[in-house]
Amino acid sequence: MSDERRLTAIDVVTFVLEVVALVVMAWWGFASWPFPVNVLLGIATPLFAATVWGLFRSPKARFPLDPIGKVLIEAAVFGSTAVMLATLGLPIAAVVFGIVAAVVRFVGIRREIA
Repeated sequence: MSDERRLTAIDVVTFVLEVVALVVMAWWGFASWPFPVNVLLGIATPLFAATVWGLFRSPKARFPLDPIGKVLIEAAVFGSTAVMLATLGLPIAAVVFGIVAAVVRFVGIRREIA
């Protein structure tokens, strides 16, 4: 038996959501704060999110979580991204991102549980 999983459309969309989240976090950090705080937050915010995702949520996570833990990490990363989009003055993008993230991750988690 092999442990390999097939790459699905849900995996691809989730990856795109993750990349968008990191870009938005960097943008938010650089655009929402005065210098020199903006440099720190523009770098540290996406770096922190990527580290948390890699440690706890990625397919090869160092500390794998149960489905509830995975949902909490995803909600924190994707929810904060939606809030950051709203604070950047993009409320429609925030709502669209939040809905897409919720639907895609709902389907993804159901697939993982099954």
